[in-house]
Amino acid sequence: MDDRELLRQFESLTLPFDQWTHRAHMRVAYAYLSAHPFDEALRRMRAGVKAYNARNNVPENPTSGYNETTTHAFLHLVAATMRAYAKTHPVENADAFCDMHPQLMTKHALRLFYSPQRRMHPDARQKFVPPDLAPLPKIVDSQG
Repeated sequence: MDDRELLRQFESLTLPFDQWTHRAHMRVAYAYLSAHPFDEALRRMRAGVKAYNARNNVPENPTSGYNETTTHAFLHLVAATMRAYAKTHPVENADAFCDMHPQLMTKHALRLFYSPQRRMHPDARQKFVPPDLAPLPKIVDSQG
């Protein structure tokens, strides 16, 4: 499925739930960041994940449901990677981006930046909480 179709199904809440994988999350993040500034991509990602979870009856509890810190931090990692590698490792679409950057293809990537206690804290579910293990990478152009 191409990026346009993935976004269409995600935004219309028709993407089959078994296809809403970590890779699909990363592809949607890439697609939003390719078309919008970070703040708008974050707004769309936040609204989309919340609506998609509600449509699919994902329970909201300490280990399930929407987490603002997780969403924001992963979107930040995708944005930083896109900017840093745009000139040296260009890609044509979200799938190619995922293939080019396997370091982002595990949902455990945030373990480099967050302790479990910090990322899963109730406050982190509601608002972005900065990492406690290492700072997130800066979002800079590949030339500097």
